Amino acid sequence: MLIGVNWFVELVVGKYNGSGFEIQAQSNSFMTRHPYQYIYGPVASWRLGRSLGIDPLSTDQKTCSFDCVYCQTGRTKVLTLERKIFVPTEALLEEVRRVPPEPLDVVTFAGNGEPTLALNLGDMIRGIRTVRSERIVVITNGSLIWRPDVREDLALADFVMVKLDAGSSDSLEAVNHPAEGIGFEEICEGLRMFRKNYHGKLALQIMFVSSNKDLVADIVSRAQMIHPDEIEVNTPLRVCAVKPLTAEEMVPITDLFRKTFTRIPVKSVYEEERKKSQPYCRQSTDRRRGQELP
Repeated sequence: MLIGVNWFVELVVGKYNGSGFEIQAQSNSFMTRHPYQYIYGPVASWRLGRSLGIDPLSTDQKTCSFDCVYCQTGRTKVLTLERKIFVPTEALLEEVRRVPPEPLDVVTFAGNGEPTLALNLGDMIRGIRTVRSERIVVITNGSLIWRPDVREDLALADFVMVKLDAGSSDSLEAVNHPAEGIGFEEICEGLRMFRKNYHGKLALQIMFVSSNKDLVADIVSRAQMIHPDEIEVNTPLRVCAVKPLTAEEMVPITDLFRKTFTRIPVKSVYEEERKKSQPYCRQSTDRRRGQELP
């Protein structure tokens, strides 16, 4: 028997202003009855297939180490580098045990914030393996990958997807607006160290918008130093504060990556099939993933 949990839902909605989508955080006073507080989806991911989302932070306010200009969940309310336990591991596992027995491709740690801020991320991954058989994915912005404890936690996953939207410290500031204390070179060195010892699949996900579309060569050069197993070329196709690049604008960007990385897959969002998600709860999923554009 499923026991409902009453919890507050903050929807993120958008309005097109002629050049992009304005994010409006709309605080709703209604309460939603839903059996899950820490998981969301399943979502139809163009990169991963049918994915059950895990939000290891599950905070009322978006908590992250970046405040990216394109984030589909709006502005970061708590900009921090502090790792701590947000969700007890056993509370998460109790919810995962109640997931209906239906086909999934992966279980993905992501959500409304940076998952590596969860101090018990490693314990959560170990616990998920005891109750689910799917591959475990972590989607991270890479801001803390210079820390040995974070690399140890990430190494427990089957597939790690790391953001690389910048080619320099200046472009990191312009696109990702990191918390104080995050250095671009430290991130890149942490990525190289992680790649050296990680035996799972490593992908670099690069989100292109107007502020970094002319920095492709710099980003390609940085990516070459990391030796990923896959490159994912993206532009925001969910409601956010900036306008996505067009399919035509993405062609030369994707071509340069493919000319450089000839031995690994280079995926582009406009070339992949994008299916509509059918989550258990639309509000909780949109809160963590954003609204899909029409």
